[in-house]
Amino acid sequence: MKHFLLGAASALVVTVSAASAQDYPTKEIQGIIQWGAGGSTDTVMRSVTPHAEAILGGTVVMQNMTGGVGAIALNYVADAEADGYTVLMGAENPLLYKVMGLGDKDYSDFTAINLLARGTPILVAGPDAPFDDYAGMMDYIKAHPGEVRFGATGPGGLPSVITAMITTVEGGLDVISVPYDGDGPALTALQGGAIDVMPAVLGAAIEGIRAGSMKPLAIFDTEKNAKLPDAPIVTDFNAGYNTFLPWGPFFGVFVKKGTPDDVVAKLTAAYAEGAKNADFVELMDNRGFTMMGLSGADAEAFLAKWQQGTTWLLQDAGLTKASPEEFGIARPGK
Repeated sequence: MKHFLLGAASALVVTVSAASAQDYPTKEIQGIIQWGAGGSTDTVMRSVTPHAEAILGGTVVMQNMTGGVGAIALNYVADAEADGYTVLMGAENPLLYKVMGLGDKDYSDFTAINLLARGTPILVAGPDAPFDDYAGMMDYIKAHPGEVRFGATGPGGLPSVITAMITTVEGGLDVISVPYDGDGPALTALQGGAIDVMPAVLGAAIEGIRAGSMKPLAIFDTEKNAKLPDAPIVTDFNAGYNTFLPWGPFFGVFVKKGTPDDVVAKLTAAYAEGAKNADFVELMDNRGFTMMGLSGADAEAFLAKWQQGTTWLLQDAGLTKASPEEFGIARPGK
């Protein structure tokens, strides 16, 4: 009799679980945003989610959870039930946590619902810089070692990764690194002549380029950008960059691994359709972001390549706390 009751209870649990997945969502979904209000991640998630809600037929209550370079939010979702009712709305930073000593989890502990879009890096110079493109900059640096001033924002940020990428591809970069608290202050300093060159995201630099207060040296991508069609791409100057590109900060929606397949499918379909909304597409376009819309195996491949290339660039630049090898992250090309 005891055995019969146990079997009946198990069958009931399976039936309820299947019904729950089929009826999902039956209650509010928590959307945990990895960064503070008003930032890029916050703006992207609050712009796309209402459109996804309309497809999903449910409500996503978004909450900003800051701290630990995004690790507080990631750990919160990782500790929640894998039922699709706690969703992580994040950026690229978790892929660096292990090598930067910031945590023992990353996106390998999650399923990507949608990698929505990525920013495009660009190398810009002040209007009076004695070079007008990437090749001219490299020639000048070689002729004047230790003179060109590069803006920086700290280990793991876009400027540090792009500078490390240049160093790796070119075999060295003898410049002065000048730290700033964010790309905004650094780009202001560039326009004022305090520094000569700044790696930045295209969306933050495009207005200055259009106004003539800074000039584009190279877009760090494998194809031309429609926003700046006359700006050269860095792979035209050195094909070695193809190993690491396309690269850029990105935004994605994730759930904890183990979330039922039906729930993952519903969320994936909702965000895929929501991201096609004209208002959202226009927002991304105006900010210079490249739409991706990746999920499933495509998302996993993108995340793996991004982590592999970036962690090894930072390792070779001496900016990591631990080697990527310790976590099974192979060097690109291996």
